[in-house]
Amino acid sequence: MHTTRPTAIQVPPDAGQAFWLVGDTYTLKLTGEHTGGAFSLSEASVPPGGGPPPHVHYAEDETFVLLEGELLPEADGRTLPAPAGTVVYVPKGTRHGFTNVGTTPARMLFLYAPAGMEHMFSELGTAAQPGRAAPPAGPEDIARMVSVAAKYRFQLLPPAQPQANGEERT
Repeated sequence: MHTTRPTAIQVPPDAGQAFWLVGDTYTLKLTGEHTGGAFSLSEASVPPGGGPPPHVHYAEDETFVLLEGELLPEADGRTLPAPAGTVVYVPKGTRHGFTNVGTTPARMLFLYAPAGMEHMFSELGTAAQPGRAAPPAGPEDIARMVSVAAKYRFQLLPPAQPQANGEERT
């Protein structure tokens, strides 16, 4: 019985398929095909005010590593200020989202474990054009995401509503 041994992979800084979706640019660095399905790793560039709507992943954990900029992640009704250098881990089944609250684009790495969710970006996104910013998010982005939510085992949610005591409710 002969098995193929996995090999190390190097991804140069500007390499990877890049897609525009919800006003952000997502670049696939390592897909499940590279990692035997263990995880995927992507890079995101999020303009000021940008970020995905609140959502839940039912099949994978997600980890964010903020490299540049400032995000305000929300997870389980809590806001988690995230300056550059912050790592945020979101277990599957957890309501979350984030907004770039800075004045410059935020750049982050995000990891899905196990892999699979990364294929949503290539299925729904528009091929990014090097050197250009993503077009602003529109209702068609959200409609496309809703149309594949069951396939990729996630759900988009309405924004959290503040309660009288200052906590958020969903």
